[in-house]
Amino acid sequence: MTQSLADVSGLPVRYELTGPEQAPVVVLSHSLGADLTMWDPQQQALAGSFRVLRYDTRGHGGTGVPAEPWTLAMLANDVLGLLDVLGLSRVHFCGLSMGGLIGMWLGAHAAARIDRLVLCSTGALIGTAESWNARIASVREGGMSRISASVVERWFTPEFRRQAPDVVAGVQRLIEATPASGYAACCAAIRDADERADLAAIRAPTLVISGRHDPATPPADGQAIASGVAGARYVELPAAHLSNIEAAAAFNAELLGFLGGRAD
Repeated sequence: MTQSLADVSGLPVRYELTGPEQAPVVVLSHSLGADLTMWDPQQQALAGSFRVLRYDTRGHGGTGVPAEPWTLAMLANDVLGLLDVLGLSRVHFCGLSMGGLIGMWLGAHAAARIDRLVLCSTGALIGTAESWNARIASVREGGMSRISASVVERWFTPEFRRQAPDVVAGVQRLIEATPASGYAACCAAIRDADERADLAAIRAPTLVISGRHDPATPPADGQAIASGVAGARYVELPAAHLSNIEAAAAFNAELLGFLGGRAD
């Protein structure tokens, strides 16, 4: 796959755009501590029917690390800027965890740009200020290797870690490759983000996916989003946080069905 850099208001943003040029566009927005490769299982599943745009959030992967502090609005406006550079007026959007927060902001504040919205393993308010501040201090002092093992323990169930150690090891390497400064700055943006009051403003058809065994954003967080967004569909999958990897087949079936317009 060919990855490119876009200049988004002076920020170099790494992205990949693949698929039939006339097909509907699906934007995939990754979690904290990952990059666009997190979506490999979905890119392959979507490729035949959709044009797939995946990108690295600021501070991650091949995207730049601009001056701090950052806010959720900045992360979301990076997406809008990328869409403008690429000439994409209206898209489907699928975001997981941090990407889901970005999706909520876009659904509420940039409704004209969003067709269908998929919010995965996320919450309108994630964690506590204390927990985020502790994580920020940890990575600023000890780097990403200090937290990577504990993160993958939250991201995957024990069963999956036993069954797919190579996959888990690859994700751990992805976490450790994330710039500590970029990770910490995004932690602060998530810490300060509270989308609960914005949920009622989301008008796009919305699918909410939770992992049944997710300790980071448990099902109650997804259920609260689905309750706050009019007409939202809620699904639970047998996975922890990265349900798009751990339960890829079920995740892809839900995603394709929803984006294809299934109503139930």
